Amino acid sequence: MASDFPLAGPSWKGTTMKAIELQSPGGLENLRMVERPMPEPGRQEMIVKVKATALNYRDAEIVRGSYHTKFALPLVPLSDGVGEVVAIGAEVSRFKIGDRVCGTFWQRWVGGSFAMAEPSYQRGGPIDGLLSEFARLDEQAAVLAPANLSDPEAATLPCAGVTAWHALFTEGSVKPGDTVLCLGTGGVSLFAVQFAAAAGARVIVTSSSDEKLARARQLGAQDGVNYRSVPDWASAVLGLTDGRGADHIIEVGGPQSFAQSLRAAARGAQINVIGYLGGSDGAINPLDIFRRQVRARGIPVGSRESFEAMNRAIVVNRLRPVIDRVVPWSRAAEAFRYLEHGSPFGKVVLDHTQ
Repeated sequence: MASDFPLAGPSWKGTTMKAIELQSPGGLENLRMVERPMPEPGRQEMIVKVKATALNYRDAEIVRGSYHTKFALPLVPLSDGVGEVVAIGAEVSRFKIGDRVCGTFWQRWVGGSFAMAEPSYQRGGPIDGLLSEFARLDEQAAVLAPANLSDPEAATLPCAGVTAWHALFTEGSVKPGDTVLCLGTGGVSLFAVQFAAAAGARVIVTSSSDEKLARARQLGAQDGVNYRSVPDWASAVLGLTDGRGADHIIEVGGPQSFAQSLRAAARGAQINVIGYLGGSDGAINPLDIFRRQVRARGIPVGSRESFEAMNRAIVVNRLRPVIDRVVPWSRAAEAFRYLEHGSPFGKVVLDHTQ
């Protein structure tokens, strides 16, 4: 039992904390604030007081009941968050009380290839997430939060930030002078804009909003294409690159946009398949992949090793995540509605101190 191990910090045995549970699938009305037993740390575990969490579309799908995998309920949602270490169990060596840490999405993927990731250890489903006052983390499944970021900023990193980093650097090996095409202005794409620009790459962004394209340029994008006014945005990308195309594509639209991503790709380009915001139905001509010798790969977030490398780059380059809105965590349902229907520019964050 957790209480069998020496504990640094307070013991809360018998006390409770607040958490928000998804009690049944199918909608936001099934999110409920509940009292849960206060966790205590076991061997190589620590307890963090959660300061902020961030929403991803995966979380919204889990709450709606439309995610491709079903999880046992009740479930505490959200994989992304930051907190302060307030207690540690036996043999914890990576952190100390008072450290500010982010949990990793993949709890057991420390480094190496995706073969090291275990599907049954994903934070926010199937194991409980961070939408609570306190959370228990394995010390191997956490990283120090970048010192230059606020709690709301640091909370955005575990999924969107690591996904963009893993795609462009761990897998993609982006070089100065490469062209990076980012579809849309969601969390992953905006992280990719900043990371690629910091690495000396040329960045092109697509959006349905000229205002958002202007804001993306302020983050480091060189060019923008409004896909609402220019439906054939692949041709526009080719025009911007003198017919060469993009070397790296952050593909978040799914089959509906993938065909144009292929047309916008340079020979030997890398298409990073990250999301399916445009739906999961569509057809792809494999000859387009063959003609351009394109490499298309799924990006399943990334390892702790990628997370730590990204954090070093954030500090060195003084980068700051883009946050659209911060909402008190007790109003999580409101934040989910905004994520799905408010067309946010950047991340939607929950403040656990309010």
